[in-house]
Amino acid sequence: MEAENIESMTLDSVKNFVEEAIEDLVLEKISSPLDRPVMSIARDVLLGGGKRYRPILAILAYKAAGGKDHREVLDLALSSELIHTATLVHDDVYDQSKMRRGKPTIHTTHGISHAIISGDYLFALGFEFGAKYDERVTGKVRDKCAGIASGEIRQFEHIHDLNTSPEDYYEIIDGKTAGPFAYGCSSAAMIAGSNEEIFNALESYGMELGRAFQLVDDILDLIGDDLIGKPRGTDVHEGKMTLPIIYALTMLHGTDREHLKDVLTNFGDDRLHELVELLERAGSFEYGKLLVSNHVERALAHIETLPASDEKDLLREIAMISESRTN
Repeated sequence: MEAENIESMTLDSVKNFVEEAIEDLVLEKISSPLDRPVMSIARDVLLGGGKRYRPILAILAYKAAGGKDHREVLDLALSSELIHTATLVHDDVYDQSKMRRGKPTIHTTHGISHAIISGDYLFALGFEFGAKYDERVTGKVRDKCAGIASGEIRQFEHIHDLNTSPEDYYEIIDGKTAGPFAYGCSSAAMIAGSNEEIFNALESYGMELGRAFQLVDDILDLIGDDLIGKPRGTDVHEGKMTLPIIYALTMLHGTDREHLKDVLTNFGDDRLHELVELLERAGSFEYGKLLVSNHVERALAHIETLPASDEKDLLREIAMISESRTN
C-alpha cells in the first residue's frame, strides 16, 4: 500500500495497511526455499485475523509523536505482530488449546514439535524486524520479549493458586500484555524522534491501555464474546487466576467461598453457570469494569499533552472501544 493511501487515517485504513503488509511478508517468505517449510505452517495463524492492535498502535503512536512517513515504522509494527503471534502459538502448546480464532491450533494439526519450532521462527523473525532500528529501539524489543517470558513464568507459578493476589495478577499482565503495548508505543515515538514528554506519555498510555485490554479479555472469557475466538471459561479450565476470580475469592466468605473453591478445583463446562453466579454475587464483574474504566481514563489523560492530530483521536478511539467491549 502506498503512503498516500493511509493519509486519511481511520482504524480500518490502518488495519488494512497492516493486513496487506503481513500478507506481503508471508508471500515473500513462502517464496524463499529457506523459510518455506516453517512459514507454510505458521502462515495460517499469522493470517488468521485478530484485532491487530499492536501494529496499529505502533503506526498511530509514531504519527501522533510527529512521524511523517508511516512506512518508517512498518518494520516495528510487523515486529510487534510477529512476536505476539509467536506467543499465541506457544501459549496454545502450554495450554493444550485446540482452537485459536475459530481454527485448529498448529499443535493440533501438525504436532507439538512443529508448533514450538513455528513459534520460535516467528519470535526470531519478529526480533529481526525490531532490530532494524537503533539500539534504543532494539533494547525496547528485548525488554518486551523478556517481560513476556517473565510474565509467562509468573503465570505458571500461580496456576490453580487460590492465594494469588491482585498484585500477582498485575505483575503477570504487565509482562505479557501491558508492557508490550507500552514498549510498542514508546518505540514508535523514538523512531519519530519525539521529545521525552511525548515518549513518556505514549509509553504510559500503552501501559494503561494494555491493562484495560487484558482485564476486558478476562471478563469476556467468563461472560462470553465471539470476537475472542475461544470458548467461554477457557482461562478457568487452564487454571489461570484472573482478576474476577481473585476478587471473588477475597469478597466471598463462608459457604459461598467454599462453593467457589469447589467449582474452581473441580471445574467443567457444566459448572460455568455456577461460577458466573458466584462472581456476580461477589461483584466481580462490576469491579472489573470499574478497573477497566479507570485504566482507560488514565490512558486518555496521558495523551492529553500530545498535539492535536487525527492519530491522537484514533488512540482515544481505541481506548474507548476497549472499554465498550464489556457493555
